Amino acid sequence: MADSRNRGGSGPTGEHDSPGVFRRAGDPDKPDEFERLYRERESEQRPLGGARRVPTAEEAPPRRPVPKPRPSRNRSRTHGAAREYDGTGKARRARERRQNRVRNIALTVVAALLVVLIVPPAAVYLWADGQLNRIDALPDYEDRPDEQPGTTFMIVGSDSRDGLSEEQMDEMATGYAEGRRTDSIMVLYIPEDGEPTIVSVPRDSYVQLAIPGYAENKINASFADALCGTDDAGEQVCGGPSALVETFERASGVHIDHYVEIGMGGFVGLVDALDGVEMCPEEPMEDPKAGLDIEAGCQEMDGATALGYVRTRATPRADLDRIQRQREFFSVLVEKASAPSTMFNPFRALPLISAGTDTFVVDEDVHMRHMATMLLAMRGGTQTTSIPVGSTPTLDGVGSVVIWDEALSGEMFAAMSEGEPIPESTMRD
Repeated sequence: MADSRNRGGSGPTGEHDSPGVFRRAGDPDKPDEFERLYRERESEQRPLGGARRVPTAEEAPPRRPVPKPRPSRNRSRTHGAAREYDGTGKARRARERRQNRVRNIALTVVAALLVVLIVPPAAVYLWADGQLNRIDALPDYEDRPDEQPGTTFMIVGSDSRDGLSEEQMDEMATGYAEGRRTDSIMVLYIPEDGEPTIVSVPRDSYVQLAIPGYAENKINASFADALCGTDDAGEQVCGGPSALVETFERASGVHIDHYVEIGMGGFVGLVDALDGVEMCPEEPMEDPKAGLDIEAGCQEMDGATALGYVRTRATPRADLDRIQRQREFFSVLVEKASAPSTMFNPFRALPLISAGTDTFVVDEDVHMRHMATMLLAMRGGTQTTSIPVGSTPTLDGVGSVVIWDEALSGEMFAAMSEGEPIPESTMRD
């Protein structure tokens, strides 16, 4: 109920002057803050009841044509107007089927490529690994040098006639000797840091044999299986790969990690599988004992000619010249065998692998990955040298022998034992 005392004038607060009317305090003749903010400006005020002017046709903006509505056909479009939906989901399912077909085709192509690129090489690897002839070539004896940094392969070329027919032996003048002897002994040394080096070991190196009952002799004698002795335990010990490795390790102090051997037949097969190897002898060479008769200059050598080239000793320095030719030929052979034109050509690679694995003899721990390591280490950039020679005397009952230079060979072997590059001062042609 309104207060009759304040009716007709403002109350104590000055906010009410009649029932139901709200007024703000202040000067009634001046606009307050609220009116100043929200009341239209005088310039914007239009007198009540005034007529509004309609623009002429020329002044009016052009009207946009109204598009005719299409028949709905129960379809609606998205805002982007890119896809139509009929409310049944057929379009979506058809799109998903197309996407699935594309994805399945892509997966099929990738799977086929993987099968082509992985399965055949893996099958060839497993087959070749199973073809390797493994023997117990690394001895376990007291005071054997400890394993060293870097990696060493002893690579032996033997005069084994396995794989050669009588006609081939006659043609190559190999003779008919049974068993096997060393034609070449090399150590491939791969240091931890630096270029690999092929170190030739002269066959006539005069060392202590690792066969009970035998004193110093030529190192190749330790490979002859006809040479036997009895050890302290009463067991018979004969020459062969194990005795050769032990003889070299005792004489040099260098630990041998892997053993690889190839006979004459395997050598000829490798060269022929590569369609020959080009060599450039500086002078003509003729040696009936090796079945060799070639002219000077660059020429393609087949397996039989190459075998005679690396075996002949009919030169002024005999075995030392032969060592140099063997290193040279082996480097060229490996470079051609590991070239992309060979490795990625199945018509060359498969015969090469077949020829090699059939005749390679390796230690029990060697697999194809080790052979690949050896092959890659020997191609391009590989240094070649021989053990420094001090003298070549002729001894009674032994014949002409090679005595290692004690200081220089010791320096070479010390570097190999430490896994360091072989010093230049010890390198020999």
